Amino acid sequence: MLALFGFGSLLALMAFHTFLAGVATRFFRIQLSTSWGSVVYTLVLTPLLLLVSTIVFTGALGVGTGIDVGSSTILLALLVALPLVLGVAIDYLYVPSPDEYELPDTR
Repeated sequence: MLALFGFGSLLALMAFHTFLAGVATRFFRIQLSTSWGSVVYTLVLTPLLLLVSTIVFTGALGVGTGIDVGSSTILLALLVALPLVLGVAIDYLYVPSPDEYELPDTR
């Protein structure tokens, strides 16, 4: 039963990390005026955010308890690299570009 809870919580954390990566990518695309700035910030700051979140959730809160993934490298690939790739892909491929939105004048 503990392994089932650990597996479910690990999948939930992967989904949450994918959401965080997508939102962070969108935030950088909207806030930064250069195209390379958003790419650099996404590739540098988003993995740091996911790494800190992984440490907090798996260490302090015990997410994934009872699951043996083999090594810490596989765990980092599952909780940092895969959600980063999925979040960026969802933002770039499925969400319209920030330039396509028309905002009303606020004068």
